Amino acid sequence: MKSQTQVSHKFARGAVVAAFLVLVGCGSNDSSNPATTINASPYVPANFDWKACDESASTTSVQCGTLEVPFDYNNPSAGTFTLYVKLLPAANPTLRIGSMMVNPGGPGFGGSSLADDASYYFSSDIIDHFDIIAWDPRGTGKSTPAVDCVDDYDQYFGIDSPPDSPEEKQALIDASQAFNDECMDNSGEILPYISTQASATDMNSIRQALGEDKISYFGFSYGSELGATWATMFPQTVRAAVFDGAVDPQATSSQEGMAQAGGFEGQLTTFLAACSKNSTCAFYNGGKAEAAFDSLLLELDTKPLVVTKARTPVTQGVAFTAVAQAMYSDSYWPQLEQALADAQQGDGAGLLKLYDDYYQRKDDGSYGNELEAFLAISCLDDPGATSVKEVEDAVQDFVAAAPRLGANFGYGYSCALWPVKPATKIDATGKGAGPIVVVGTTGDPATPLASTRKMAAALEQGILLIVEANQHTGYGANECINTAVDSYLIDLTVPVNETTCKS
Repeated sequence: MKSQTQVSHKFARGAVVAAFLVLVGCGSNDSSNPATTINASPYVPANFDWKACDESASTTSVQCGTLEVPFDYNNPSAGTFTLYVKLLPAANPTLRIGSMMVNPGGPGFGGSSLADDASYYFSSDIIDHFDIIAWDPRGTGKSTPAVDCVDDYDQYFGIDSPPDSPEEKQALIDASQAFNDECMDNSGEILPYISTQASATDMNSIRQALGEDKISYFGFSYGSELGATWATMFPQTVRAAVFDGAVDPQATSSQEGMAQAGGFEGQLTTFLAACSKNSTCAFYNGGKAEAAFDSLLLELDTKPLVVTKARTPVTQGVAFTAVAQAMYSDSYWPQLEQALADAQQGDGAGLLKLYDDYYQRKDDGSYGNELEAFLAISCLDDPGATSVKEVEDAVQDFVAAAPRLGANFGYGYSCALWPVKPATKIDATGKGAGPIVVVGTTGDPATPLASTRKMAAALEQGILLIVEANQHTGYGANECINTAVDSYLIDLTVPVNETTCKS
């Protein structure tokens, strides 16, 4: 199952997207957006017609199905999404409890692959007891229609950041506007309808189509925000729910962005300090890794490294993105050490590889649509700053929260220029849903423990479990956390609040 070196990936939002942020809807209450108000039960879906998956091997037990849901639950005639859903039946039918819906994070990631990769994410006990229900949320993955904005990321995200001049600042603004324009041209029809609140309502439709009165749920990263929204909207349908790696549901995206910048900064500080103390670290620099890092980033700002003429040069912005990728887990740290050392010698290939991994670039040079869907959902849920001026006014606050990384996080214009009005806020309380287990990790840069703790406190019966590890999300890090979570999901044994699991 998912180990300490196999963590869920979660985007964070920053300079044109220097590091992505996951958030729950905290936007305007403007009812002119058709996605802003959703009736709790206006729609009764058809049952699933499960069939063998075309792409699956003949030996697998995973089955595939689809479910039509309306763009707008208040106006079903507006159009429909076809959700792509997978079912992994409980491995031991005699122990089967029911279904458990699962989500890997994002927002923007399709989640259907979790059915195929269930043994990577979950213990054998979980797989024995539950049908795993994994789906691609509206606008993502193989659900149709899906967000699809651009084909090549370099011209939008390889750009230098943070800006050092009015010209560089305008280049960032122009790149963000160009990306947004492409999104409207290619996916404008669905952009108002892909909020977290709408996806939470889809979860209830999935439950209804499965024919279950109550259902269990396990969400990683942004899946926590999605789950908290669902549990708040449909509390009587919750059998059990686990949120692993969550942000403060009461924070605005700007506040959470600063918290996340601080989280990445803390992990970078830990990484550099460890490198300075270890002469075998490839970026040791005589025990002065911190100073060497600062010097290298300044040098890249003035002299980006060209790896190949067909690709973006390794600008300071590319390097910051590479660093963000490596902070998701300490398993990436040796790779970052070598990439930084190589960059000192004029070779940016290692940093470019981490940058590409962050943006999910494939070997053939193509990209998935995760980032595009991420931005579309995030900006709809809560754009944060709503003007160029508001973005720039907040930069110094980002720098105060994260001296090395803050400016790169702060200069994010995409949502400030987003062309779709935001959806309404759902205050995540989980009132009436019963105990919900929230997992936080001490060294999580993307969902810092302080923010995860606030999620647990916001829930009516939130139970916080803490994992000591340098990674994003905690389930799978050690036997302690696995046992506590599994006992809760299977036997409904509620763990002791604030239990700490040490690796």
